[in-house]
Amino acid sequence: MISRIVEQRIVDTLEKNYMPYAMSVIVSRAIPEIDGLKPSHRKLLYTMYKMGLLNSGRTKSANVVGQTMKLNPHGDAAIYETMVRLTKGNGALLHPYVDSKGNFGRQYSRDMQYAAARYTEVRLEKICEELFSGIDQDTVDFTDNYDNTQKEPVLLPVSFPSVLVNVNQGIAVGMASSIPGFNLNEVCEATIAVLQNRNADIQKFIPAPDLPSGGQLIYNPKAMEDIFATGRGSFSVRAKYRHDKKESCVEIYEIPYTTTSEAVIDAIVDLVKKGKIKDINDVRDETDLSGLKITIEVKKSTDAHELMHKLFNLTPLQDRFGCNFNILVNGRPRVMGVREIIDEWIIFRKSCLRRQMAFDMARKRERLHLLEGLQRILLDIDKAIRIIRRTENDRDVIPNLMRGFGIDESQAEFICEIKLRNLNKEYILSKSGEIDNIKKDIWAIESILESEKKLEGVIRRQLEKVAKRFGKPRVTEIIHEDNIRTFTDEVMIDDYKVRLFLTKQGYFKKIPLTSLRSPGVQKLKEDDVIIQDVCANNRSEILFFTSKGDVCKLKTHDIVEGKTSSLGEFLPNTLNLVEGERVVYIAATDDFSGSMLFGFENGKFSKVDLQSYSTKTNRKRLQNAYSTASPLVYAGFLSEDIELAVFSSINKALVFNTNQVKPKSTRDAQGVQVLKEKKGSAMIRACPVAESGIGQLGYYRTRSIPAIGRYLKAVDCKTTEQMSLEGLD
Repeated sequence: MISRIVEQRIVDTLEKNYMPYAMSVIVSRAIPEIDGLKPSHRKLLYTMYKMGLLNSGRTKSANVVGQTMKLNPHGDAAIYETMVRLTKGNGALLHPYVDSKGNFGRQYSRDMQYAAARYTEVRLEKICEELFSGIDQDTVDFTDNYDNTQKEPVLLPVSFPSVLVNVNQGIAVGMASSIPGFNLNEVCEATIAVLQNRNADIQKFIPAPDLPSGGQLIYNPKAMEDIFATGRGSFSVRAKYRHDKKESCVEIYEIPYTTTSEAVIDAIVDLVKKGKIKDINDVRDETDLSGLKITIEVKKSTDAHELMHKLFNLTPLQDRFGCNFNILVNGRPRVMGVREIIDEWIIFRKSCLRRQMAFDMARKRERLHLLEGLQRILLDIDKAIRIIRRTENDRDVIPNLMRGFGIDESQAEFICEIKLRNLNKEYILSKSGEIDNIKKDIWAIESILESEKKLEGVIRRQLEKVAKRFGKPRVTEIIHEDNIRTFTDEVMIDDYKVRLFLTKQGYFKKIPLTSLRSPGVQKLKEDDVIIQDVCANNRSEILFFTSKGDVCKLKTHDIVEGKTSSLGEFLPNTLNLVEGERVVYIAATDDFSGSMLFGFENGKFSKVDLQSYSTKTNRKRLQNAYSTASPLVYAGFLSEDIELAVFSSINKALVFNTNQVKPKSTRDAQGVQVLKEKKGSAMIRACPVAESGIGQLGYYRTRSIPAIGRYLKAVDCKTTEQMSLEGLD
């Protein structure tokens, strides 16, 4: 047997085999329609309506699932899962459509499974009266079910914009839909405002979505405006919590709609295991019948609000809800803004009301027609009785009445059905009055159908009724983003006091103050000494000024903590210094306030604002940090101006205030002359006056610079000789 391989174009194969499936998923499964329901929701709710579960007791969920399979062939598991999401017990909707009894799981829990359908009971919630309002009065089209044995509605004639009220999410082929819930009161008010004024600003009535899980919505005006206008975008929602100081714990009782309690706990546990959070002793799920509760035990010294700020940014306790208002309108998917959705719903609702009123009017006209025939008979009832008595056969009664009174068959049929006991004056008068009432009703319906404003008035009154009857306060709190702290990486860094030590041979230590409390001598290499001891915070930034005129920058927290018993880090390796380059001074800063003062051998001083070393990018090295035109003798950090003593090579000294040195805009500027040269002298040392050993400061102080200084007195010479004249070689 020879098999033949037939070549096919992939495009033709996709169009023939895949496109029908894709269209079925889009149109008949995943995307909601203007009534706010997907086909699976609509089939389930309509089945429950036909079972009489709108105004009756509950029935087993399995019974409903079985009946729904007559309309929905996807199987009992899929149908029951659909029902679970619509129930009050599950909590996935702001306004549930199914009143439930039993365990239906929880929307905020991944692991809390719902009970089997044979154990739970359901019926329709009262709000479903608004979903089925007028469905038996030709308000919507009906179509055959999958096996053509029953009829089902194409849409439900919802009397409020349910498509905006309840959360609706679905993934189709090549497209998706994600609609957050909005508050029913706000939606009804906005729709009424649009009916009254087509240019109404709906955001005055609907400020933001309202999710059934609660939480706090972080309001960004621009982002929310884009969502309302285009139907696309996203917004952030974060959890609500309370701090119990007595028990040293934080209780989380509302979380974002897009996450679960298990996901939150897993994320917190992972942070603790990795050592990113050190303030948590325990975390557990204490959810019970009263609702969600995640308890976090913290250390007594913990700032609970600071801890939650970290958790908001590192766990799903703050999450984003992506919006994609994709809705089927007349069988076509459309991404619309909130205003467009309201406009489309108004068009749909007007169509439902017109059909309902046309149906009512046809029924009333039919009734009027019958009563008008009866009225003719009742004017001469004796004649009607004679015609009936003289008619020999039953089949001739109706034709004889038609000929005798000039009425049609339906009128004659109606008259023949009247009981003999009703042929009295009271009956005749009541039927005559009914004719007048029916005529008034027909006139009222006609006037509404002829007037767009009157029709909109009917919709407005229905919306007011729905809002009054089923409206609830907002569940999700709105917080403006300006009131929310911006998260930075520093939030994750533990802040504590440290001491920084720099040695002459280039070793560097970072030691927490808690470690320094214990006794111990600093370990150093032979012939090495500590030349700088600086207090800082673990979140500070350290500036390492090198002998090449550059500055290297490191975050304090990036440096490994040392001990008094360790040598510390060797800076030439840590900072990748070139051969012969060494660190001559370190400065620690939290906000780059203050300035650096540099003194040079030629007697000049340069003051540089510390902001000059701040960069937006995390640069590790900056060149030209100070001038290298003359050898550096002094470097110091100034938070405020101080008095400085300088010494020359010819044994002269000068005391001046650093406020006499004005800041330079260029980092490597040579600065201003402070100590004048004389006979080839040079500045050999500079230090704060408290470290100078000079007794009579006024003798050496100068009011103006530059100055040559004064020879050291004998007493000051001895003191300064005793002090270390070690400078910055």
